[in-house]
Formats: sequence, structure tokens, C-alpha cells
Amino acid sequence: MSEPRTRLALLSPHRVEAADADALAAAITAAGAAGDVAAILLRLAPFDERSLVNLVKRLAPVAQAIGAALVVSCAGFAGDLVSVSARGGADGVHLDKPRDGALRELRDRLDDGRILGAGGHEQKHAAMEAGEAGVDYVMFGGLYADGIAPDAETVVDRAAWWTEIFETPCIAVAHAADQVGPILATGAEFLGLESALWIGEGTDVAAIQAQVTAAAEVSS
Repeated sequence: MSEPRTRLALLSPHRVEAADADALAAAITAAGAAGDVAAILLRLAPFDERSLVNLVKRLAPVAQAIGAALVVSCAGFAGDLVSVSARGGADGVHLDKPRDGALRELRDRLDDGRILGAGGHEQKHAAMEAGEAGVDYVMFGGLYADGIAPDAETVVDRAAWWTEIFETPCIAVAHAADQVGPILATGAEFLGLESALWIGEGTDVAAIQAQVTAAAEVSS
């Protein structure tokens, strides 16, 4: 039996606001035409719940139209992210570096098939705790809100370790084009692309998808 193919997971810029919605929607549609996109991680700026719900309502149908799940994240938001996701028509929520117990609490609330994901796992123990809490995926890598990213070699190492041992899928994130090949070699279920790789001039999702397809052909 051939290995499952790697699919794309697109990470939005941090602190997406209503003014960004049209450009982001266009980029999502273009990426969906160029690659096999499984998910969009929408990283929202913290506003009031009503504003966030309205923004999610604008973008969820765009993501779902290309066959991708929309998962929402909002660092610094003190309100109910599950409510924002559900009322906005998104498919789930994502937490980075969750506080103790937060994932289990959310798993209990997201018991109807909606997605729960977690990231920020530089330490293996944190990733294993997330898996034990019942997340639908763990994410390694990705820029934090301050623009800092984990070391690329650490991301590859964590993804390779995880896929070798655990059944829970993982997203391994590239924020530069030269990181795509090493991530694909780990066998991660999802190749995460930071916004610089799929939004704006000079990006080429089709070329990245060609790398994904070629890697799958070699491993099959």
C-alpha cells in the first residue's frame, strides 16, 4: 500500500483584520486552483467577538469552496474562540502553546466532529501532551506573532520523530522555499506554508505542489 499523500495547509499572516479579507480570499482561491489544499489556518487579530464572527463568515465559504477546512486562531483574544468558530461557520480552532488543560477543555466542547489543532511544540513532551488531549493534528514550526520561527532543522527533526511514532497527523511548516524538500522527506501528512510562500507576487503554489507530487511518486 502506498503512503498517504502530503497535502497543503496554508497559514495566514498574523493579525488578520476585516480590511485584509478581500485580498486573503483571492489568495486562497488562487492557491486552491494551484495545489491540493486541505486546510487554512486563519490567524485573527483580537477584536470583539461579533467582529471576529463577521470576518470568519466572509472567509469560511472561500476556504470551503476549494475543499479546505478553515481553522481559526486568535492570540490574545480573551473571548470564546469556539463560539467565534462555530458562529462564523469555520471548521475548528487552533491554539499555540496552550495553557495546561486548555486542549482537554476544548476537546470536550468540540465533540461534534469539529477540528482541534495545536502548535508551538519545540519540546517533544508538549507535543505528546497535545496528542494525549485528543487534538486532530499537532503543528511543528510556523512564525510566531513576533515574526520569530523555530529553527528549520528542529521542525524537520520533530516532524520526522512524530510521523515515525504517532498516528495523530502533523503539520510541518515551511517559511522559506528551501525548507519544502526536507519537510516532505519526513512523511508529514501536511506541509504547512507560511503566508510568504502563497500570498503575493513571486509566490508559486503550483511549483510547490509539483514538489509534493514528485515526492509522493518517489515514495510510492
